[in-house]
Amino acid sequence: MLVTVGRGSIDVEVTVARPGAADRPTLVFLHEGLGSIGLWRTFPADVRAVLGGVATVVYSRHGYGRSAVVPEARAADYMHREALDVLPALLRELGVTRPVLVGHSDGASIALVHAGAGHPVAGLVVMAPHVFVEDESIAGIEAARVAFATTDLRAKLARHHDDVDATFRGWNDIWLAPAFRSWNIESYLPGITVPVLAVQGLDDAYGTLAQLDAIDAGVSGPFERLVVPGGHTLHSGDTTALVARVATFIAPL
Repeated sequence: MLVTVGRGSIDVEVTVARPGAADRPTLVFLHEGLGSIGLWRTFPADVRAVLGGVATVVYSRHGYGRSAVVPEARAADYMHREALDVLPALLRELGVTRPVLVGHSDGASIALVHAGAGHPVAGLVVMAPHVFVEDESIAGIEAARVAFATTDLRAKLARHHDDVDATFRGWNDIWLAPAFRSWNIESYLPGITVPVLAVQGLDDAYGTLAQLDAIDAGVSGPFERLVVPGGHTLHSGDTTALVARVATFIAPL
C-alpha cells in the first residue's frame, strides 16, 4: 500500500500479527542505501515465521522501489532526516508504537539515530551499520560507481526501482561528496538504552569491525555482536543461521 508522508508516497508492506503474537513488538525493516522492499528478499518473512507470526512493516524510503521518486541531490544529513522526521511520521500513520527496528547499512544508521534521539523502540538489530565514514566505505562506493556504469548492476537494480538512475546517484553522489567525509552519528549512541544486536560480515566492502567497536563503546544499554563470514548483504544466500540468531535476540524483547 502507499502511505503519504512528507515529500510523497511511501510503498509499505504491512503483515498483521497472528493470533497469540499481537502483544509482541512490531518489527520494522529499514533497507540499505540501494535497497527496497523487494531487495530484502525473504528475510523479514523468515524472521517473522521463527518468532511465531509477529507483525512486520517493510517499506521503501522516498526515492526507492515504488515509492515517490526523488530526483534532487541529497544533503549530508539525509539519514538524520529519515530517522528524525520521516520514520516517526510513518510509524504514527501506521499506528506502530515501540517497534523493534531491523536495519541494514544506511537503514541501520537510521535506526541508531532514531533510537538515540529518544524515540521509543523495544530493541535494535543493526546489520553492517555505519556510525562514521571509513576509507573502506569510500573505496567500496567508488567501486560501486564503476560497476553501475560497466556491468549489469544497473539492470539488476532497475528491476526494483522506478527510477534506478536517480536512486543510484542519490546514494552514491552524497557518499562520495567531500562534505560527507565528516559524517558521524556517534553522538547519538549514548541515548540508546535498549538492547542492540550488531552484525558485521568479515568481507564487507563498505565497512569494518571498527563500526561495531564504536557502537559497543557508545551505547548505554545491552550490546551483543555477531561477526559472520560474508560481505555486505548479509540477508542473501543461506540465511538460516542469521535468521535464527536475530530471532533469538528479538524473542525476549
